[in-house]
Amino acid sequence: MAKTDLILLAMEPSSTLDLLERALHAGGYEVVIAKNPPSLDKALQETIPTLLVIAEKLVDKSGLDLAKAILERFPTLPIILYAVSHDPQAALQAIRAGLSDYIFPPLKIDDIVQAIQHSQKRADQMGDWVRHEVRRSTASLEERVREMDTLVKLSRSVTSSLDLDSVLTSVVTSAVELTGAEEGHLLLLDEKTNELYMRADRNYDENFARTFRLPVKDTLAGQVMETGQLISFCQDTPNKIKTSYLVYSLIYVPLRAKDGVIGVLGVDNRIKKQRFSEHHEKLMMVLADFAAIAIHNAQLYDESQRERVKFETTITGIEDGVILLDKNKNILLMNPSAQKAFGLGATDFTGLPFSEVISTSDFKDLLDSTIEDPLKSHEIAFDDGRVFSAQYTPIAETGAVITLDDITHLKMLDRLKSDFMYTISHDLRSPLTVIMGYVELLERAGPLNDRQRLFIKNIQTSSQSITALINDLLDLGRIEAGFDTRKDRVPLEIILRYTVDNLGRAIEYKHQDLELTIAPELPPLRGDPVRLRQMMDNLLLNAIKYTPVNGKICVTLKAEAEKIIFEVSDNGIGIPKGDQKHIFEKFYRAMNAPKDIPGTGLGLAIVKSIVENHQGRVSVESELGKGSKFVVQLPTQQHAND
Repeated sequence: MAKTDLILLAMEPSSTLDLLERALHAGGYEVVIAKNPPSLDKALQETIPTLLVIAEKLVDKSGLDLAKAILERFPTLPIILYAVSHDPQAALQAIRAGLSDYIFPPLKIDDIVQAIQHSQKRADQMGDWVRHEVRRSTASLEERVREMDTLVKLSRSVTSSLDLDSVLTSVVTSAVELTGAEEGHLLLLDEKTNELYMRADRNYDENFARTFRLPVKDTLAGQVMETGQLISFCQDTPNKIKTSYLVYSLIYVPLRAKDGVIGVLGVDNRIKKQRFSEHHEKLMMVLADFAAIAIHNAQLYDESQRERVKFETTITGIEDGVILLDKNKNILLMNPSAQKAFGLGATDFTGLPFSEVISTSDFKDLLDSTIEDPLKSHEIAFDDGRVFSAQYTPIAETGAVITLDDITHLKMLDRLKSDFMYTISHDLRSPLTVIMGYVELLERAGPLNDRQRLFIKNIQTSSQSITALINDLLDLGRIEAGFDTRKDRVPLEIILRYTVDNLGRAIEYKHQDLELTIAPELPPLRGDPVRLRQMMDNLLLNAIKYTPVNGKICVTLKAEAEKIIFEVSDNGIGIPKGDQKHIFEKFYRAMNAPKDIPGTGLGLAIVKSIVENHQGRVSVESELGKGSKFVVQLPTQQHAND
C-alpha cells in the first residue's frame, strides 16, 4: 500500500482549520495539526511532512517569519501561507521568502486541493533537480578519482623504473586517455640538427613515428620550445601543424628541464572536433613534468653508469661520497665526491677528527652510532636546496664508513606527488559535502520507494569510501610534512588496551581468537599518543580484515635492547613474497587481497610514516596462506631524540 502524504497545518482552532482538515482528509491526506509555535517545532522534529500550511498569525508569532525560519532548516519543504484576507503585498512577501503558494478566503475544497497539488508538484520538480545534480556531481567526482589514480600509478612508474621508453610511452598513453584525444606524442630536440623527433607516441603509424622529423623554426611545436609556453586551440576547420598534417584541436605543453625546454608533449584530434578544456591543459602540464623528471632520472642514471665504468678500479671514481673513519672517528679517507658535497676543496683531511672537519648538526645521529647498531641513515639538507641520504655502516676491526647519496631530485618528485594529492584531496571535499547534504535531504522532499532508497544508500557508501580515502591522504600528508611535532610521555600499554577494546566487536563478529601479551613495567616512550594509537589501530584492523572467521590473532608489547617492540601476527591469507617489499608504499595492495575487502592502500603507508616519525622501524614477515607478522620497533624515551 502506498504511503499517505502527511500535511502539517499550523493554525489556531477556527472554522477555517476545520474546513482544511475535512478537505484534506477527503483528498486522502494524513493531517497533523500544530496550534502554536512550540507544537509546530515538535511536529517538525517528530514527523516528515509532505507540505506545511501555516496561518499568517500563529498565536503571537508571524507565520511568515516562522516559515522563513523553517525553510532555513528544511529548504525543500513546500509551505503555503494562509491569510484571513487578500493582501497583494503579503502575497508578494511570501513568494519572495520562498513559500510555494498563498491562499485566502473564500476557500473552496477544490481550490485547497489544487494549491496543495501544485506545491507538491513543485517540490517533486526540485527533488528531480537534486537527483540530477547528485548524478552529475558523482560522475565528475569519479572522473577526478580516476585521473588521480592514473597519475599516482604513473608517478610510481617514474620513480621505480629505469626503462625510459616504457615510462615515456606510459606518459603519452595517459595523456591520450585523460584528455580523450585521438593521438598523442612526445617530441624531443635533436641538438645536432635542431629538429624535433618523436620519442614516444600513441595511435601513430609506426613508420611515420620512426621517420618523423620537425624543424623548430616556423612550427607550433618549435614555438613552444622557444617560448616555453603552452599552446592550445580548437577550430571548426582543420589547422595545419605539420606538412600535410591537419588537426581540429590540439594541446602542446613544454617539457622543462634545469637547462630549459627539452621537448614537447602533445595530443590532438584529426577527425573529431572535440574541444580540450582548461582542466585538460593542467593535466597535460603535470604529465609533462612527469616526463621531464623521467628523462632527468634516466640522464642521471646514464651519467652514474658512465662514471662507475670509468672509475670502477679506484675509490676516487665512486659517484657517491665516501668517508672512512677509524674506531676513534678520525678520517682515514674522504673521496672527492664527499669533499665536493661539503665544499671542502681538495685538502687532505686524513687523521683529523671527523667532527672538526664537518660540523653539520645533521651528522650527530650518525656519529652516535656504535658497532652494535649495524646501520643508521639520515637525510642531510644543505642551504642551497640539495638533499643527501647519508648512511653509517660500522666495519669490524676498522671503524665505520659513511656514504652520501644525492636524493634532491627524488625529494622534489615526492613533494610534487604530495602537493598534487593534497590539493586534489582538498578539492574533492566540497563536492562530497554537497552530495552528502543533498542526499540526506531527499527523503524530506517527498516519499521514496525502495529502489530509490537503495540508490541513496549506494551514493552514501561510495561517498563515505572516497571520504575515507581523502582523510587517509590528508593524514599521510600531515605526517610526511612533519606537522605532527607533539611529543609526550606515552603509556603505550594503555593505548594498546584501548585499541583492543575499541576493535573488540569486529573481532567478536568474525569469532576470532585474540591473544594479548603485554610485558610488565615497560620503559617510558616519548611520542604522539594520537598517531601511535592510529598506528596500532591500522595494524590490528589489518589483521582482523585478512584473518578468516575463527582465525587467531596474537598481539605482543614488550621491551628489548632499549627498544619497545610491538608485534601483530595472524594466521590469515598472508602476503606474496614479491609484494612484501612494496606493502608499505602508498596505494599498494597485495595481489591476493580479496576484492570484497575494502581498502585504500594507504593504511600501511601511514603506519610506516608514523613509525619513522618516531625514529622507529617497521617490518613484515609473511608466508602465503599461513599468515603475516608485523613488527614495530620504537626507541625508548632515553634513546629517542626530542
